[in-house]
Amino acid sequence: MTQSPASILLVDDHPLLRKGLKQLIEFEDELEVIGEASNGKTALEMAKENEPDLIVLDLNMEGMDGLETLRAMRSAEITSRIIMLTVSDNDEDVICAITYGADGYLLKDMDPEQILEKLKEAAVGRMVISEKLTHVLAGAIRGGETSTKTNLLAKLTSREHETLKLIAKGMSNKLIARELDISDGTVKVHVKHLLKKLSLNSRVEAAVWMVNNAA
Repeated sequence: MTQSPASILLVDDHPLLRKGLKQLIEFEDELEVIGEASNGKTALEMAKENEPDLIVLDLNMEGMDGLETLRAMRSAEITSRIIMLTVSDNDEDVICAITYGADGYLLKDMDPEQILEKLKEAAVGRMVISEKLTHVLAGAIRGGETSTKTNLLAKLTSREHETLKLIAKGMSNKLIARELDISDGTVKVHVKHLLKKLSLNSRVEAAVWMVNNAA
């Protein structure tokens, strides 16, 4: 059975960048661009209307910037996976994007083939971060005392702990549900509870937290 390609919405105020990325994606059977937007307002409307699998979002745009757009999308309960694609490797931008609910953060200076590979990974539910930025997240999340974090981990139920370990492997809710033989809805509940118990804001934070605190 042939799986339909992952639908993508490209959001960037540079037409040349959108055109180049679209041409790159057209060579991939697993990916398909279904729309383009040059600003946050249009992107928000298109995301609501089309519900793409993946939204590739620029950070620096005129008017509504990428972070504002990201927040607006999550507030509107848009569940598409959102990947930031930007020139900014500023620590604060990276942390804000993940905190606001981005599923990945990629830099535009990556090789085009590398960007494509990361988008394909994101399309199947994996979290994607440019390698040179992982230390930023690790440092931000490392924060407190190890003993405190061990205590936090002890607050999780065995199911929540299993879910957290699978999130750290980059697995999507669907894959976790299949792995644990439970429903997608139950996985969502576990994710919600474990994020609250660990005082984290997103799956990416949870994944990096787990990697840093794994025994």
